[in-house]
Amino acid sequence: MPTRNLRIAPTTAPVRPAVDPVLAALASLRAEMEIPAEFPQDVLDDAAAAAATDVSSGRADLRAVGFVTIDPPGSMDLDQAVHLERAPGGFLVRYAIADLGVFVTPGGALDAEVNGRGMTLYGPDERTPLHPEVLSESAASLLPDVDRPAAVWHVGLDARGEIVSARVERALVRSTARLTYEEVQARLDAGDAGEMLDLLREIGLLREARERERGGVSLNVPEQDVVVNPDGTFGLAFRSTLPVEGWNAQISLLTGIAAAQLMRAGGVGIFRTLPAADPRDLARLRRTARALGIDWPKDVPYGDLLPTLDSGTSRHAAFLNEATSLFRGASYAPFGGVGQPQEVPDDVAHAAIAAEYAHVTAPLRRLVDRYGTEICLALSAGTQVPTWVREALPGLPRTMARTGQRAGSYERSSVDVVEAALLAGRVGEEFDAVVVDVENDDERRRRATKDAERAARAAKASVDSGSDASAAGDPAAGADAPAEAASAEAGHDLVRGQVVIAEPAVRASVQGVGLPLGDPVRVRLREASIELRRVGFDLV
Repeated sequence: MPTRNLRIAPTTAPVRPAVDPVLAALASLRAEMEIPAEFPQDVLDDAAAAAATDVSSGRADLRAVGFVTIDPPGSMDLDQAVHLERAPGGFLVRYAIADLGVFVTPGGALDAEVNGRGMTLYGPDERTPLHPEVLSESAASLLPDVDRPAAVWHVGLDARGEIVSARVERALVRSTARLTYEEVQARLDAGDAGEMLDLLREIGLLREARERERGGVSLNVPEQDVVVNPDGTFGLAFRSTLPVEGWNAQISLLTGIAAAQLMRAGGVGIFRTLPAADPRDLARLRRTARALGIDWPKDVPYGDLLPTLDSGTSRHAAFLNEATSLFRGASYAPFGGVGQPQEVPDDVAHAAIAAEYAHVTAPLRRLVDRYGTEICLALSAGTQVPTWVREALPGLPRTMARTGQRAGSYERSSVDVVEAALLAGRVGEEFDAVVVDVENDDERRRRATKDAERAARAAKASVDSGSDASAAGDPAAGADAPAEAASAEAGHDLVRGQVVIAEPAVRASVQGVGLPLGDPVRVRLREASIELRRVGFDLV
């Protein structure tokens, strides 16, 4: 599922004090969620020993192939390197993927640790890596001008960009350059990128066209920098997503599609699945477009709208971030594992890609990719899939779901911190907004139960400590008391929902009597707490 690319920009000394509460709240969040700050010593020892091992023997020598990596500036955990060339009737895509299978011993300390972590977690201020840096940013990373072990995909395309052949092998590679998206785009725009990068544009455009034909859609989530203004207030700076980022992503997507085809043919694998967008999410996204002043004609599918938006524009960036809600329900479907049938499950397509798809291109940052790569290597070589892989397959969906839920909660709570910072000092101000979601009856009943339980805890804490109930126990106790009391006195039920304001582009909770779903409203900021990671509005 796409996630928000949100980071705190470097700050200078005069405005540093304004950032400290935000950094403290993020550190508190990580401690609360038990996100590990470092690796245990036995895991570091295991990784260091693996990094020092000679893993070059028994591999195809592809060091003469001019692979390059294309990533954001400063990236060191380089999963992929690409090389493109013309072939009779089409193209040959070579895609080198970091080979983690030779560094992680099944059942060892490192293996247990990465199975617990599941994926790299990205926060606005720092990241929590899946693997120790001695691997993720050194021995296993496809850095330039050094020999590295890789799983190299050879994918043949016809003149339309359709896959006609695919295989993967273990090889030794040597990347020739670590490029950034900005560098590649500038060279393409200037016309001096060279044949290989010109082919990235040509193949990328072909694959985007095939994606549209299939009914797929790519969502390029914008990068946002949280900046501190000279007066100590916060703001957001947006970077437009470059065309080359989409073309580069298409190489990864076609490799995942090729991997799924190989797995289906071999009767063993693990697909990444995604159901079609929930109608309720689509309706909410349309209301968000209205709130942000984005024209979305009723007869235009969201997949046709997304490419028309500029992620460097704040309103468009906010909409693209909200569009990630359409990618809910993603999961994994394993087959051919120990105790599992080899028949491929029905209805296992990825709705956004509009094809069967497997994760194999980001093993430095995502656990499941190592297993998917090992499956494809065995199937390509005509050998048995390793037993340790087949034994792990049935449990991988649970492992990835658990870690994915943690990543999602971390992201949402981090965004809450940042949005509270954006609105800090503005409590009591009124904003134009649109109500994009309202709780249903089941949600109201669950909330009422939780509120009653919270009130009981607060009352008990008050009796035990002799303090005011509204200040005891849960820090949220009593937070909504004035509005709820006023509503009860008037004989109305207080309704809660979600509201989007255009400037700053924030989506937060709102409460009021009879929230008018989809209509423009006036709301008053009730709370913006960095410490509690909470923003709340009242309907005026």
